[in-house]
Parts: sequence; C-alpha cells; structure tokens
Amino acid sequence: MKHILNHLFENKKFTREQSQDILTIVAQGKFNNSQMAAFMTAYCMRNITVNELEGFRDAMLDLCLPVDLETDELIDLCGTGGDGKDTFNISTLASFVVAGAGYKVAKHGNYGVSSGCGSSNVMEYLGYQFTNDIDKLKTSIHNANICFLHAPLFHPAMKTVAPIRRELGVKTFFNMLGPMVNPAKPKNQLVGVYNLELARIYAYLYQKSTTKYTIVNALEGYDEISLTCDFKTFSADGEKINSIEDLGFKRLDPKEITGGETVSDSADIFMKVLNNEATTAQNNVVLANAALAIKTIHPQKSFSDCFYEAEEALLSKKALRSFKNLLQN
Repeated sequence: MKHILNHLFENKKFTREQSQDILTIVAQGKFNNSQMAAFMTAYCMRNITVNELEGFRDAMLDLCLPVDLETDELIDLCGTGGDGKDTFNISTLASFVVAGAGYKVAKHGNYGVSSGCGSSNVMEYLGYQFTNDIDKLKTSIHNANICFLHAPLFHPAMKTVAPIRRELGVKTFFNMLGPMVNPAKPKNQLVGVYNLELARIYAYLYQKSTTKYTIVNALEGYDEISLTCDFKTFSADGEKINSIEDLGFKRLDPKEITGGETVSDSADIFMKVLNNEATTAQNNVVLANAALAIKTIHPQKSFSDCFYEAEEALLSKKALRSFKNLLQN
C-alpha cells in the first residue's frame, strides 16, 4: 500500500488495469484501516480519472455475487449520493412508482454515508429484510415488480470499507461506483450524479455500454431532478439542459424536499407519498424522477406522457401495492 499511496501523493494516475488490481486487493482486506482511509481520502483531494473509475467498476463487478433475475427488462434508479442536500428518499420512492406502473425494477441501495438516510436505512426501518437469496429476489420481481439489492450483501469490497466510510462521513469514490455496480446488471438505468464533471465521466463510460441510460444532474448540485432548478441530462441522444418551467413546474424551495432530521422522519415522508398524503411538492419531485426513468425505457415517449403514467401509478396506489408486496415476500 505504501507504493500505492506514494503514487497518489505524487499526483500520478493509475491505468484501468492497475485500478482493477488495487480494488481487488482492497476487497480482500489486505490493508489496514488507516491505509484504506488514506487511500480513499487521496481521491477526495483530486479528481478520479475515467480509467481509474472504470478499473474500480470492473473489480467490483468481477467480485460481486451475480444476480440473474431472468428478465432483460430491468431498470435501476440510483444516485451517487454525496450531494449534501439531505433530500428525502426520492429515487427509492420513484422506484416504487415505476414498479407500480408495471416496469421491472432492480433497486440497488445502501446505508447513507454522507447523508442521514440512505435507501437501505429507510427500507430497513419500514420492515424490509435484506436478502441475497436469488429465489426470493425473483419472487419479489414477479409479485411486486421490484426487488431491493442491499449493496453490502453483494459486494465484498463494500463490506470491507463500510466502517471506514462511516467514520470518514464524507463522499468517496465508492459513491461514484454505486450506480455502476448493480449486480443484476439492468439494461436500463437512470443515474443521478452530484456534479457535471462526474456526469460527463459517466456519460463517456455508458456510451461504451449497451445500457439504455439517462444521467441526470440538477444544476444546483442535486443527484436527481430536484425541481428547485433546471437539470442537465446525458443520454444516447446527447446532452440537454431541461427547463423546469418548460416542463410545466414551478420552482420549489429546497426546504420543500428535505428529508427531516432522522430515519423516522424520512420514513414518515416515504409512507405519506405512497399513501397520497404528501405535499404537492413532494409528489411532483418523485413523479418527475419516475417519469424520467420511464422515458429512459421508452425514449420515444414524451416526458408529459411518462409523467401521467407515473402519476396514475401513484394516485391509484399501485406504487403502494408494490411496496407492500415487496415487504410480504
């Protein structure tokens, strides 16, 4: 590790192959906590390169427990986190809306590290029991149109570094990796990132894949459509700045989409949205992200049509049924 750290401290880069080898060794627990903390911190001090991120991703996917859900139509809605905005669990709720609309969702999630309540925190609080049993996951997809993949159960590297990430309490390159290492390898992805530089790195990597993707960054630094500001998308159709007003929305105050002080607060908002008891602002921000996910699957559809499709799934409580069915499996 000394050689690796000195390489980083001299501001040198690693190749894709070197990066893959390094993360493979990290996953095997061959370095002590101080060394791994220094390694992660070094990447907080300088930007990660495309080759490094690609190599880290390759290592994570090579090492992960594979998940074959026997369907080619999966979508994941996953953000990098690390935007420091402390919103409620928008992408997780949007996942249930998309599932309620009839699409198959493989939601990849984890505990919050740089935020108070990640998707795994709220799902666990609401009674979901994490599993990596493939038969149970298939049953969930069949009965609820959605399964939840708690990252540490599938990624040994995440298990190794999780305590250090919690102690650091800031975003690291593992935030960047999260959306790219879904073990179910969905063919469709809505990916939220916290800045435009990372969005462009993602776009470069996804262009080389067969995945149908939309990468989204709200211009005030959110890793999702926040409706507080315009947002930029990257897809096979190129880059686009999307105006909130042109899509028919009024700009929200950031306070309208915060997640509260505790996991309990976030869970309360979560259930209010699913039960149609939330504010218009909370509903709209969930529906906007669900609509963009549906449009990722069906690029030929208009955003408005996708929004109406998502809205019907929420108001008819099909999204709530998907959630309840997932908990029962």
